[in-house]
Amino acid sequence: MNIRILVRLKPGVLDPQGRAVHHSLDSLGFEGVENVRIGRMIEMNVADGTSDETIKAMCEQLLANMVIEDFAIEKLDAQTEPA
Repeated sequence: MNIRILVRLKPGVLDPQGRAVHHSLDSLGFEGVENVRIGRMIEMNVADGTSDETIKAMCEQLLANMVIEDFAIEKLDAQTEPA
């Protein structure tokens, strides 16, 4: 089973990397960008039948820093291959 985990900073947590990208876009002349937040995407192939609770535990114990980050889990269909 293919899954995708999106990890992003919680609202209110400062994002210096996002701020730097925002500044760079502005410097390059791109208008209309009001805010940039940087996160990460983790794609995994896990055994069929891996429970939602197990996947959530992976995120909470290792893949996301629960103090400053949130995560979302997406189950991909069989046609969608991780990049």
